[in-house]
Parts: sequence; C-alpha cells; structure tokens
Amino acid sequence: MQQELESCSDYILSLEEKVYKANKTMLSLLQQLKESEQEAEGLYELVSEMKQNISVYVPVRKDAIDKRLAEFINNYPDKHKLKVLFMRESEGIYSFRSKRVAIRVEQEKINIRVGGGYLSIDEFLEQYTPIEVQKMERKDPFKKANERQLIQKVIRQRDTSPKRNKSLTHLYNDKSLQSVKN
Repeated sequence: MQQELESCSDYILSLEEKVYKANKTMLSLLQQLKESEQEAEGLYELVSEMKQNISVYVPVRKDAIDKRLAEFINNYPDKHKLKVLFMRESEGIYSFRSKRVAIRVEQEKINIRVGGGYLSIDEFLEQYTPIEVQKMERKDPFKKANERQLIQKVIRQRDTSPKRNKSLTHLYNDKSLQSVKN
C-alpha cells in the first residue's frame, strides 16, 4: 500500500510538473500577445498622428467615393476633431477604427450606413468619434481581469500540494514566471 501511494504521488508530481510547464508557456504566450497588441496600438497611433500632421488624405484613383471623402477630410475646418481616421478597405467600404462602415455619395453629400439607415458624415463623426476615442484611451478591464485570474490560478495550483511545494520550489522561483506575475 505504501509503495502504491508513493507511485501515485510520483505520478501526480509528474502531472503537476507538466501542468506547471503548460501554464508557464501559456503565460509567456499571453505576455507576447499583450506586447504585440501594445505595439500594434502604438503603430496605429503613430500612423494617425502622422496623417493628422500631414492632414492630407490621398484618394484612390477612379474611386468617386474616396475622392469625395478626401475632399471632405482635407477641407475640414477643425482638423483636431478628426481624431479617428477612415481607412479604405474596398470601394465604399471603410473602417473607422473598430467600426466597419459603408459610405455612399448622393448629390455631393457623403452618407454613412448605420444600422438600417444612413447618417451624414457630420452626424456620423459627431456620434461615433467620441465612442472610438474612448475605446482607444481606455484599457480593457475585462482583459486585465482575465489575465490576473489566470496568473492567480497558476499561483494557487502551485500551493495545493505540500510534497510538490518542497520538490518543485526551484521551478517556482523561476525569474521568467516572476516577471509575468508582476
């Protein structure tokens, strides 16, 4: 019975080591993802800042909608209010930060499809710019909470087995795990 207990304990210990390594890998991947997202956000802000400094929107040739949008943006009186840029995806389809929109021009007026109808570009900018700016500025609290819960779960798992605490102490003192926890 003692021998079976020891073999079971060894088996549990080996499983706990595998779980620890998998969790460590997962934390490393989460850290890389977080860094990549921050880099992408920084690049997006840099592009936005550069475009605002230049304050010139160059339209795609032979695209009447894009030409009209370029005229509107380049002649907009309060350029500092254009905090979110339109990025052309295809003819008439643009991304406005996280929102994908369809644009059409009727009687020289730019209309943007929202829900089941259309808003003028001025109405659209007035309504959706603050929302998109707020999304840019805030840090996603749900994402941070999920990362913290995952880290706490890994920390709690290491404290569940007294035998494991003694035999795996060297693994938990690992500097890379400490940097991810903090």
